[in-house]
Amino acid sequence: MSDHKAKPLRNDCFALPPGVNWTPVPEALDRLRSRLHPVVGVDTAVPLREANGRILASDVVAPRAHPPSSNSAVDGYALAGPVTDVPCTLPLVDGRSAAGEPYTGEVPAGHAIRILTGAVMPAGTDTVVLEEDCEVVGQELHLQGTLKAGANRRKAGEDIQARDIILTAGTRITPTQISVLASVGVAEVDVFQRLRVGVLSTGDEVKPVGAKVTDWQIFDANRPMLSALVSQLGYELVDLGHVLDRADDVRTALECGAEQCDLILTSGGVSAGDEDHVSKTLKAHGEISNWRIAIKPGRPLALAMFNGTPVLGLPGNPVAAWVCALRFGAPAMALLAGGEWFEPQAYELPANFAKNKKPGRSEMLRARVRDGQVEVFGSEGSGRVTGLAWSDGLVELDESARQIEPGTLVRFIPYGSFGL
Repeated sequence: MSDHKAKPLRNDCFALPPGVNWTPVPEALDRLRSRLHPVVGVDTAVPLREANGRILASDVVAPRAHPPSSNSAVDGYALAGPVTDVPCTLPLVDGRSAAGEPYTGEVPAGHAIRILTGAVMPAGTDTVVLEEDCEVVGQELHLQGTLKAGANRRKAGEDIQARDIILTAGTRITPTQISVLASVGVAEVDVFQRLRVGVLSTGDEVKPVGAKVTDWQIFDANRPMLSALVSQLGYELVDLGHVLDRADDVRTALECGAEQCDLILTSGGVSAGDEDHVSKTLKAHGEISNWRIAIKPGRPLALAMFNGTPVLGLPGNPVAAWVCALRFGAPAMALLAGGEWFEPQAYELPANFAKNKKPGRSEMLRARVRDGQVEVFGSEGSGRVTGLAWSDGLVELDESARQIEPGTLVRFIPYGSFGL
């Protein structure tokens, strides 16, 4: 096992080139990707039963073939193929080959033997005839139809050869991949340690759920939402709580997060207003690059380093925070955690809505698919949090102007494409 923060990022890793103001989404994603690398250490020899959801730190080589021996795909009779001169009769060898009880002798040429599904092919055989396609009378097998050599047989190693690389470093292990590993006898794997992600909310008007509120205060929707996102993506959540818009409080929370976390997600306070103390604190005590992303909702995205820990400052609006956390945060976290940066899988589907989109910014619309068509939430207002629960994905419209009518193909990204 190595130290958790294996490869620290440079303090200036998020800096934009001079003169860059508005950054298109594709360019912002490319820049972010080029500035990140894994920052976690490695856990070695992790038992397979504990590996689900972890990210492989090294390639896995198959110690044996799968299947290890040629075997029968069906219940029937094994023989040496092909069979072309039909009808014909073959004498049966005494005994049988069953899964777990292979026949140890050799089947003479021109003979056949009883075999069951999964059983090892006896020496002298390479073909299996289904029992429904033949007739057994006494100790003789009667065949009426022709049969190709190798029919109904699984060849040794046809799925995996010994010494094949079966999974590569950076792969997140799933139940199906655990099946592959187990099938060739891999009992332990080297995986990256779980990325520790801190979640911090800010704002004088924000109160934790369960607190007493006045009419001018709101409940904190971001921290529970982002915390659930971090956990569902398989990372270790560090709850950094909520702080008021006070420079000292923000700094203390960031210092605490930098000691415990590999990445900090904040929401709110990242613009240039009088009370935007997250960005002010990062400027005063860290390294910050405020990226103005040409995206709606979203726009202000703070990328910073604080005491050696990267900070992703999300907008305070819950809808904007959600969109930016998915579009920028999810692939960034995957890369920091030792996995692969990903572009979410999108689908071109017909719209069942109309929209006149202006040029200049990408737009992410809360959307869902019904009867093969994409519908969008009735309001584009980024304060309408009900649209988050209503949706099961996003429609992404690029920076260009578009006139969308029912039936127009649009780019739909399901939330599942982000790993949810």
